Amino acid sequence: MSQTLQATAATSARDRAQAWLAEFEAALAARDADRAAGLFATTSFWRDLVAFTWNLKTVENRDEVADLLRATMDAADAHEFRVTEEPVESGGIVEAWFGFETAAGRGEGHLRLTDDGAWTLLTTLHELKGFEEPSGYRRPMGAEHGVDPDRRTWREARDAELAELGDSRQPYVLVVGGGQGGIALGARLRQLDVPHIVVDQHERPGDQWRGRYKSLCLHDPVWYDHLPYLDFPRNWPVFAPKDKIADWLEMYTKVMEINYWGSTRCVSASYDDQAQEWTVELDRDGTPITLRPEQLVLATGVSGKPNVPSFLGQDRFRGEQHHSSQHPGPDTYRDKRVVVIGSNNSAFDICGALWEVGADVTMVQRSSTHISKSDSLRELSLGPLYSEQAVAAGMTTQKADLTFASMPYRIMPQFQKPAVEAMKERDAEFYARLEEAGFQHDFGDDDSGLFMKYLRRGSGYYIDVGAADLIADGRVPLAHGQVAELTEDSVLLADGTELPADLVVYATGYGSMNGWAADLISQEVADKVGKVWGLGSDTTKDPGPWEGEQRNMWKPTRQDGLWFHGGNLHQSRHYSLYLALQLKARAEGLPTPVYGLQKVHHTS
Repeated sequence: MSQTLQATAATSARDRAQAWLAEFEAALAARDADRAAGLFATTSFWRDLVAFTWNLKTVENRDEVADLLRATMDAADAHEFRVTEEPVESGGIVEAWFGFETAAGRGEGHLRLTDDGAWTLLTTLHELKGFEEPSGYRRPMGAEHGVDPDRRTWREARDAELAELGDSRQPYVLVVGGGQGGIALGARLRQLDVPHIVVDQHERPGDQWRGRYKSLCLHDPVWYDHLPYLDFPRNWPVFAPKDKIADWLEMYTKVMEINYWGSTRCVSASYDDQAQEWTVELDRDGTPITLRPEQLVLATGVSGKPNVPSFLGQDRFRGEQHHSSQHPGPDTYRDKRVVVIGSNNSAFDICGALWEVGADVTMVQRSSTHISKSDSLRELSLGPLYSEQAVAAGMTTQKADLTFASMPYRIMPQFQKPAVEAMKERDAEFYARLEEAGFQHDFGDDDSGLFMKYLRRGSGYYIDVGAADLIADGRVPLAHGQVAELTEDSVLLADGTELPADLVVYATGYGSMNGWAADLISQEVADKVGKVWGLGSDTTKDPGPWEGEQRNMWKPTRQDGLWFHGGNLHQSRHYSLYLALQLKARAEGLPTPVYGLQKVHHTS
């Protein structure tokens, strides 16, 4: 294309994007929801992250767009829409990044525009007016020049805060769970000056990783895994070992000044509707403590409670048995007979580590599993947004996160399928070997691959970092079927297969996060909130109806003052912003009218 044509195309894309944004703003100013909805394509998707809805909400097509606007446009008062970088056009679709303002704050958004109107629209709240984070030009001075007889050093002020919070002064937010999710949210709350405490039963930040089996490492690449504010160094490994991640989390907690209580176990929690606060009973290193936060965040992991199956004969089995989350590593099981029930990430990692030390290990596959080779997933799926090449091309972590967020979940499968097809072709020999070994493999209910399985059910996949070859080559024997019972020294399958065992590892996954709410608060509250995670795609383990967003994650729930936070490192980083802004707004008494509060279709 000549430079003249390129300039014309760029001008046309900019003109079209600016014209759409101007017309949209004019319709909002006129409070004409139907006029604004008419700017959307017949088939269209608007994903709003807090900016209009004080919720995480996706609506589809013009009728739902109009309904959202009728309910929100007065309070939101969105205006000042403007293109923030040069729009581009490809395949008849104009893509544009834009900024805007609302009554409460400032936002960022993304538009995909066709001849029929807006196909996709993303609107996100970035900051609250009057409560901006102290960064850039607003960064604190730190040193206080001059003389002051009442001066307190940073250390003295920090020690005083830690001594007061939870004693003479209550936290506004209590975050239960001090893993990557709780730590990321704690960093956001610190920058927004929200009094908070993050509690965890482990002694030190990162102990959640230190205590796992020694071969554990991140299966996602470094560019995908940064925490808020502080990226990993340029020389950080692509796949970080667990103990390295643990040390980073401990360091991060200190330098980001997160109010973190280790060796602290939550005993119970109850909500006072009249006082609009929680009463949370804790055991802090043997000392009972009562906290009364207004907001309670369960950041206990997207996987929720471990699913420990109940089998006939477990009480008479003379060997050792435990869930994969409690697996200490392979060293004490050298030369032992081990049966691993399951065929997901943990099952493969544990089988691989046990095989390396000489254990006689067998995997029991109960249902079909999807495997993506790590290199293929990184290069063919994540590469355009999260890779060294993407960074060199100018892609920032924030822009990558927003680009990923701009794709509505309803149509995400069609954008994942080309990468899946490329993986099938690239790794055809690998998949053929798995099939020959008898491994039951799938690419998801609709061939949309690993990411959709993760978003829909959070299970049923393995990112292969080498252990799958042990199954494909037969070095780790594979058995199929359901467990009938345990004998004194074996696992008996339903088809009569008997597997001698000194150790049984239940790599049987996790339940919904509201199981933690049942344990900590009550079953009534857990059922009131309903199932956590999943999209309502009506695929395996993700029952309908369609939700459009992750159930109950990072947004208001049916229980006042109760929130759920977690996910992988990418989600913990990105969505902690929107959760923190919702909490900050409430802490400051700002109006937060919620549109589209989560319906409850399933309780677990």
